[in-house]
Amino acid sequence: MAKKQMTVEEQLKKAKILSEALPYMHQFAGQTFVIKYGGHAMGDSALAEDFARDVALLKQVGINPIIVHGGGPQIGAMLDKLKIQSSFIDGLRVTDQATVEIAEMVLSGSLNKNIVQAINKAGGLAIGLSGKDGNLIEVQKLTRTKRDPDSNIERILDLGFVGEPSRINPEILESFEDIDVIPVIAPIGVGPHGETFNINADTVAGHIAAAIGASKLIMLTDVEGVLDKQKKLINQLSQNDVKILQKDGTISGGMIPKLETCLFSLDRGVSAAHILDGRIPHVLLLETFTEHGIGTMIHAD
Repeated sequence: MAKKQMTVEEQLKKAKILSEALPYMHQFAGQTFVIKYGGHAMGDSALAEDFARDVALLKQVGINPIIVHGGGPQIGAMLDKLKIQSSFIDGLRVTDQATVEIAEMVLSGSLNKNIVQAINKAGGLAIGLSGKDGNLIEVQKLTRTKRDPDSNIERILDLGFVGEPSRINPEILESFEDIDVIPVIAPIGVGPHGETFNINADTVAGHIAAAIGASKLIMLTDVEGVLDKQKKLINQLSQNDVKILQKDGTISGGMIPKLETCLFSLDRGVSAAHILDGRIPHVLLLETFTEHGIGTMIHAD
């Protein structure tokens, strides 16, 4: 079937969009964006294709994207398929030896390679790796404590092979930048004795952004952005604004750790952090190349 021919008005509209994007292409050329990719954006095939094309385009116009992806639902599905039971404590999966082996297989294997393949198909040059490659992400065991409300005694929770970054070695990422490669990173790290640890992908993205001096940390989520008490989008926040909204309960639930990751990166020199709705087609381009952007931007005080 022949493609429908665009009208002159449609062609002019596309040309106008491209011309308006030009100043932002100049502004961000040579800068590094760390992009956390997950949620609905990764599970929907059309959105996944849009994401891959957007990442390839960012690279084409001189921006250096680094992708960190999650994969919680995919890990859960594989555990169910293999009839391996898992449990959660405060939203974190308790990860025993069997579970961490499945997590590594899913995250560093098919999931990572599917993202790489999609970016390459879209015209980029992507390479997949995990935090174990080149000792990119050195990890310490994540510790959590919980206070018993009756006795007021604090007990340590054992989450198994769940880690948090203790050191990022950015040299490997810097070498990819020199040869125009887009790194796609699975959130698996290496412990002090060579152990394999699963890590929260948001946390990995924040630590990598801080370690390499990225200009932007971009987190794709399944919500519009940060909402006020009337459930309306807040377009911009300072670090202090975030702390105030946490204190008064406006920010709650799963948004709290995401914003804490944003604050962590801003404290260490990242220029801006963005919470974007990954369910919106081409959300990366809308944020990067339009005047008002989209979602919520958090900036340093």
